[in-house]
Amino acid sequence: MVRRSSSIKIQPPTYGNLITILSIDGGGIRGIIPGIILEFLESQLQEIDGEDARLADYFDVIAGTSTGGLLTAMLTAPDETNRLLFAAKDVKPFYLENSPKIFPQKRGLFGWVGRLLTFLFGPKYGGEYLHKIIRELLGKTRLHDTLTNVVIPTFDIKNMHPRVFSTYQAIETPSLDAGLSDICIGTSAAPTYLPAYYFKNQYKQSDVREFNLIDGGVAANNPALVAMSEITKQIFDGHPDFFPIKPTDYGRFLVISVGTGTSKVENKYNAKKAAKWGLLGWLLNGGSNPILDVFTQASADMVDLHISAVFQALHSEENYLRIQDDTLTGITSSVDGATKENLNKLVEVGQSLLKKAVSRVNLYSGLFEPIKKGGTNEDALKKFAKLLSEERRLREFKSPFKKKCSK
Repeated sequence: MVRRSSSIKIQPPTYGNLITILSIDGGGIRGIIPGIILEFLESQLQEIDGEDARLADYFDVIAGTSTGGLLTAMLTAPDETNRLLFAAKDVKPFYLENSPKIFPQKRGLFGWVGRLLTFLFGPKYGGEYLHKIIRELLGKTRLHDTLTNVVIPTFDIKNMHPRVFSTYQAIETPSLDAGLSDICIGTSAAPTYLPAYYFKNQYKQSDVREFNLIDGGVAANNPALVAMSEITKQIFDGHPDFFPIKPTDYGRFLVISVGTGTSKVENKYNAKKAAKWGLLGWLLNGGSNPILDVFTQASADMVDLHISAVFQALHSEENYLRIQDDTLTGITSSVDGATKENLNKLVEVGQSLLKKAVSRVNLYSGLFEPIKKGGTNEDALKKFAKLLSEERRLREFKSPFKKKCSK
């Protein structure tokens, strides 16, 4: 059995057959759900390649938005010994311990009134604990320090355009090589829930760049397509890591896209109710934010629809796996319902999702439907783990810069 140090980076795609991408949606505390899925995937890689195997050892790019951006940083940032800071199995305990402190729950009448007043005059949560824990975790780590390439979308509210932080751009454009903690705080700044985030990035002795960021979910709650676009740009630019791959070689992409769950379609809102909403109704209804829910879910679903169409057109749909649960109800569908009971329920949702049938979006109806004889998500992840391991071995065999792995 091969045992690999998590500090050994994957060799570039030019020595292999595939371009491997892991994408993680935004969704607040629902980040527990992809945490469970990724823990299973990493365990399968460890069964093949040994207990030191980590997700970052197998993916050319890991992309994440909002809570997915935080997960991306946790799974790719180095510790002081240049090994990975977190294993996937550490995600669930992190969320269970810290979510109630990030989103403190106020109960009773006075708690409800306090939340309403806070909402009317500022964000629902101050974000102090979130900022503190992110800075403690990531320290002075910068974007270029990650142990595989990352892509984290945000939105610059001052300039009114998406700002994508990617390792590729950080190397070429030093002004974008920001602190990983600043990027994570920015991509997590969900409107009405957490405050917008301003920071400066000093990239030369006398040069400073300013950023005014909110949650990347307003632009790309599902960042899979952004990750694919970042790679396509590198191919256009003739990056040696991708030679001789062509910009149209989408059949070489292997993509695992993990959602954080969405509401049961017919359950949460309807037109009869929405027809009566004013500004407050669209912004605060039943303890949630309808307009933010609509934007983020529509964005994520459109990305899935587009990628599915491309992969099916190229007859390579087996290279794209989207794992999502669209049956959440009540507080389980919220981004901030950080009660002990709900957090444990989200763990159960993630575990149940592994047992559900592999599903794919229907290009005509737009609905997520089980694939006939497609097996379960567990089965699919086992298959993908084998593909990822084989791809890494192939690259190590063909690369003139391969490093010896201890046995």
